[in-house]
Amino acid sequence: MEAASRYTVPAEVARYRMPALGVGVVALLLSAGGALIYGPVQFFRSYLVGFFFCTGLAVGSLAILMLQHMAGGAWGLIIRRILEAATRTIPLLALLGLPIIVSLFVHPHGHALYEWSNHEYVASDDAMRHKSAYLNIPFFIARYVFYFAVWFGLVYFLNRWSVEQDHTGDPRVRRKLQDLSGPGLLLFGLTVTFASIDWGMSLEPHWFSTIYGLIVMAGWGLSALAFTITMAAMLARHGELANVYQPRHFHDYGKLLLAFVMLFAYFSFSQFLITWSGNLPEEIPFYLRRLRGGWQYVGLAIILFHFALPFALLLSRDLKRSGRTLRRVAVLLLVMRVIDLIFLFAPAATPAGQPEHGAGLNPVDFLTMFLATIGVGGIWLWYFLGQLAARPLVPLGAPELEGALSAAGAHH
Repeated sequence: MEAASRYTVPAEVARYRMPALGVGVVALLLSAGGALIYGPVQFFRSYLVGFFFCTGLAVGSLAILMLQHMAGGAWGLIIRRILEAATRTIPLLALLGLPIIVSLFVHPHGHALYEWSNHEYVASDDAMRHKSAYLNIPFFIARYVFYFAVWFGLVYFLNRWSVEQDHTGDPRVRRKLQDLSGPGLLLFGLTVTFASIDWGMSLEPHWFSTIYGLIVMAGWGLSALAFTITMAAMLARHGELANVYQPRHFHDYGKLLLAFVMLFAYFSFSQFLITWSGNLPEEIPFYLRRLRGGWQYVGLAIILFHFALPFALLLSRDLKRSGRTLRRVAVLLLVMRVIDLIFLFAPAATPAGQPEHGAGLNPVDFLTMFLATIGVGGIWLWYFLGQLAARPLVPLGAPELEGALSAAGAHH
């Protein structure tokens, strides 16, 4: 009990919980107010950005957690409780995703968030009739339930066994965590691939990409790691926790963050290069929408601040060893992840009959999407901080904990 009390969430961090909820509710109400002006489809599209981003934080944390159980190492042991707390928000996200389900039944003036949910549109389009065996409302809802059931099942056992390890110190628990994490990573890949197709790619049902799921997986992993680094750096500023989150650990997180930045850029550029070289009418509308009407400047900003600048900064060893400076890079990446999702989803809503041109960049539309993300994110952060405070910040029963906390293994 004495050891557990030494590793609790500081009051300075816990106090952000209720303000996060308040800001989230207000931002979400403001975003919903935009529906009165721009229509419900605009709200649902904005809400999708926030839901997709926060789901990425939780499910991406699940993937990193399972990777840590498989690979071991002090880097993951120290942030395990942050990752576990993020994964325990998945039941909340299942509820927060209900407006996306509701959007399937809302078709004002013939428009819809997902065109394939409009029966009249499907009946008039040969390609959509062909895809309707997969893209239909009952099957979409069934898959939604399946994704969250799989994720929740993994979260339940990984967290339950982690607590068991704390109480018993039984080394056999680590084996159970590893045995589940291996198949769990495969399930992560399958469920995220199909969830990304359902929630994201089907916004443009005539377009397809075989690498889309990998881009989303890399993006969710990047979001989760950037958020975890931000939280670890905040916690490291308070009392004895500075001895938990050490410079050598931040150095490891910085190297892993650099790897995720490069991986996401590689997948994204590969999709662009393949589409450019193929020059097929089924594929190029995706980029035509995003290279016109002001969206090209958003794309340039993503290249500069989602890849080029973080890549250059993360090459510095001193920066990676400083929690404060590494946190700044992580926050930049979190902001750019939201902008990337807006870039991905907003141009997908195009006027009927003009799929090749798409909608130009609308600052109000952009702001509404940010508000919706702050709204969903504030509610998510409120729940996350509650989960984080529910357990000690380090896995006290892990046999490798002493070595992970020892400064003797630090890099010099």
